[in-house]
Amino acid sequence: MANSPSKGKPILEIKDLVTRFYIPDGIVKAVDGVSYTIHEGEIVGVVGESGCGKSVTALSIMGLIPWPPGVIEQGEVLLDGVDVLKMDTEEMLRVRGAELSMIFQEPMTSLNPVLTIGRQLTESLEVHLDMDRAGAVARAGELLEMVGIPDGSSRLDDYPHQFSGGMRQRVMIAMGLSCNPKVLIADEPTTALDVTIQAQILELIQRLNQELGTAVIIITHNLGVVARYADWVNVMYAGRIIESGPAAEIYENPQHPYTLGLLSSVPRLDEPKKSKLVPIEGMPPDLSDLPQGCAFRARCRFAIEKCATEYPPSELIDGTDDHHRSCWINVDESAEKDVYVNR
Repeated sequence: MANSPSKGKPILEIKDLVTRFYIPDGIVKAVDGVSYTIHEGEIVGVVGESGCGKSVTALSIMGLIPWPPGVIEQGEVLLDGVDVLKMDTEEMLRVRGAELSMIFQEPMTSLNPVLTIGRQLTESLEVHLDMDRAGAVARAGELLEMVGIPDGSSRLDDYPHQFSGGMRQRVMIAMGLSCNPKVLIADEPTTALDVTIQAQILELIQRLNQELGTAVIIITHNLGVVARYADWVNVMYAGRIIESGPAAEIYENPQHPYTLGLLSSVPRLDEPKKSKLVPIEGMPPDLSDLPQGCAFRARCRFAIEKCATEYPPSELIDGTDDHHRSCWINVDESAEKDVYVNR
């Protein structure tokens, strides 16, 4: 598990972010009051089931929510103290790719199939760093070699279809890091890659984080990835962060029933071979028709009457410095915890 470094200064602060999609069937509350901070050189893991708002939060940070149907209704995204949500299109174009960068889920659909890899790399270098053509080409070759593509300069004239899935993902990482951004968002960076390539890609992101000091947000449903690489973890459910804290603290002492359920549904090497996994029953709620009270109540083994009427505020857990949860129940005092612990 990653060791939390001494925190540098805050580089990105997300405050009460709300993003909604207006569709014929109703209003989808995709992001509903998300707040967290990323510090210099920190790796933050954002975890949760599909549809919980992880990727929409990232797209909101990047200013890539399409209207219609999506709109960022409130909140602030402060990059070095400047709210990027208040920037006009020209200002945002200068920031996006240069200071804020993102690796998208599917490299084959994110890379332009009719442009060479070299052209897709050099464009941002010419626009954001004001490099001439020759300098941008030389830098593009260096970037490909930095992310583990041998003899990168010779691959600049190749097209995306001439690269394997793992190599295309490395190209996406090179593009994301090309202008030395302050914050890199990696949205499911190992999707559809085999296990060996996954490990190589994640080790690469960690090495570049350490060498370049780039703050990284890793969005994933893979709890093993977060355990190994993240310094801080935000657990999302139904558009909100329901538990957050240092990675070691979250894994050793989960304090929200949903987090406990996620961890108990994953096989562990330190468990007996015959131990059974404990799945989270039911399905995530419809974000266009959220229930009153806690959105996780219908799936929660710990739920009490109060959970059906009031949403729990985020509170600091006793005895910790920065471990928060949104839950009315003290998990450690509930007999229901035995279902997970003694599985």
